[in-house]
Amino acid sequence: MQDILLLGIETSCDETAAAVVKNGREVLSNVISSQVALHAEFGGVVPEIASRNHLEKIDEVIRLAVKEAGIRFSDLSGISVTVGPGLVGALLVGVSEAKALSYALKKPLIPVHHIEGHIAANYISHADCKPPFVCLVASGGHSHLLLVEDYGKIKIYGRTRDDAAGEAFDKVARAVGLGYPGGPKLEKIAKEGNPEAFHFPTAKMEDSPYDFSFSGVKSAVLNEMNRKKMLSEEVHVADLCASFQENVTEVLSEKAVRLCRNLGVSRLTIAGGVSANGKLREKMQEKAEKEGISFYSPKIILCTDNAAMIAAAGYYEWKNGNFADYSVNAYPSLSLTEG
Repeated sequence: MQDILLLGIETSCDETAAAVVKNGREVLSNVISSQVALHAEFGGVVPEIASRNHLEKIDEVIRLAVKEAGIRFSDLSGISVTVGPGLVGALLVGVSEAKALSYALKKPLIPVHHIEGHIAANYISHADCKPPFVCLVASGGHSHLLLVEDYGKIKIYGRTRDDAAGEAFDKVARAVGLGYPGGPKLEKIAKEGNPEAFHFPTAKMEDSPYDFSFSGVKSAVLNEMNRKKMLSEEVHVADLCASFQENVTEVLSEKAVRLCRNLGVSRLTIAGGVSANGKLREKMQEKAEKEGISFYSPKIILCTDNAAMIAAAGYYEWKNGNFADYSVNAYPSLSLTEG
């Protein structure tokens, strides 16, 4: 069987990324140009700056990805690209580039949903990771609890009602003065704090037991900080961060393992930017082992946005014949389709 070499392109937010992946599992190159330093002074991603930087970097990143893979453009089997969700201007840069390459090289164009890309990061990191499995997708924009029944066949059991997990991390980090990007900085300072110092509330939703809500715990942290300031009491930022992190990671890990148990599924995976959090990985591993469930997590470099995951997901779209014509667009609010 001839090897399938796919170029992946990812520009949904603030990373300009391109990668070449063979047969959906073997990464030949994975190039990422991060914009974190550009957005840090603004305390978050500025869409216009992100789009302009993607335009400046996209050609260079793609050329480097093909060069590092040791192939020619003509060796590619197809072009896979993130079409949504994400920032519309940023997405348009990647989609337009992918269309141009597809047309010029006469190669198939493969549209990829960003979340399905994050899920596929596990296929790259673990050769034995195959459906069916439960996946917790936790990032700045998404908190989903899914059953991956087969490649490209997903059933949604839980989603966020308000703030996504990563969004809550970023907002708390900003409020306590840690700046951007908040998640990694909060995790670092939380290691110096007491996770039992504060007991913050956990939202319970009887009608949808696998849904998530983190606006309440976020508000509780901010209220506690403001209360101490009003009373001229010392604010122990490390304790606040450690207690907040303990609350969120406990909710995420408990619901994910519970879904595995209730569905009788023996594999559990994690994906998205928050999956790089060490405390969350530790809790997921510990709870999964107690239930006899195999736990898989992507390599850290594959947790945040990258193009290798887009090429990996694109491979299974390729196998299913899910190609796009040149009318395909950027879809900033693209929902995750079940089926």
